[in-house]
Amino acid sequence: MGTGIGRGYPSYTQEEKADSGSSAAKSSDQDKGNQSTSKVTETKAESTPKATETKAESTPKATETKAESKNEPEAEDNDDDDDDSIIDHQTFDQLLEMDDEEDHEFSKSLVFNYFEQAEKTFGEMDEAMKTPPDFANLSRLGHFLKGSSAALGLIKVRESCEKLQHYGNRKDASGINPITNDEAKDLIETLLVAMKAEYKEAKDFLQGFYAE
Repeated sequence: MGTGIGRGYPSYTQEEKADSGSSAAKSSDQDKGNQSTSKVTETKAESTPKATETKAESTPKATETKAESKNEPEAEDNDDDDDDSIIDHQTFDQLLEMDDEEDHEFSKSLVFNYFEQAEKTFGEMDEAMKTPPDFANLSRLGHFLKGSSAALGLIKVRESCEKLQHYGNRKDASGINPITNDEAKDLIETLLVAMKAEYKEAKDFLQGFYAE
């Protein structure tokens, strides 16, 4: 009798065993490939957020730097605007063109003579404001100081002198609409305070210029 080996089990030929082994090897290789691809994908996924975070962190700093650099010139522009409100540089430059090349003695003498003239005129204005106010004289003094202030390019002082000229004639700042004596008196009192402050501002600027 036979030994019965293989009873109930399928028997394989050598070729079938070889095919089976080859299939198993292919399956194993595919599994390894899939695992390798998965690891690469995971590594890539982990590195991407870090790069994004780094980029996000650097962006605000660049924005802040840009904002700071943009604000710096504005501060310089503001300084220029302040000077322009005190003096008309075109008018003042024309005065400086009359100087010798070596110095500013000619224009300096005109400017410092103006200081003496303006301060004397302010004293006369204060005198004219004593009761009762001498409106006609106040208007004349305003017109007088307006001309010399305009010659130097002193914008604010010139504008205030023009208002004084109108108030002295009992007109509003436009020089068109009439005002009462009491209104004119109140307006002139307020105006003289502002005018003296504007004059001091212009004087400080000019003294600083010629001291350089």
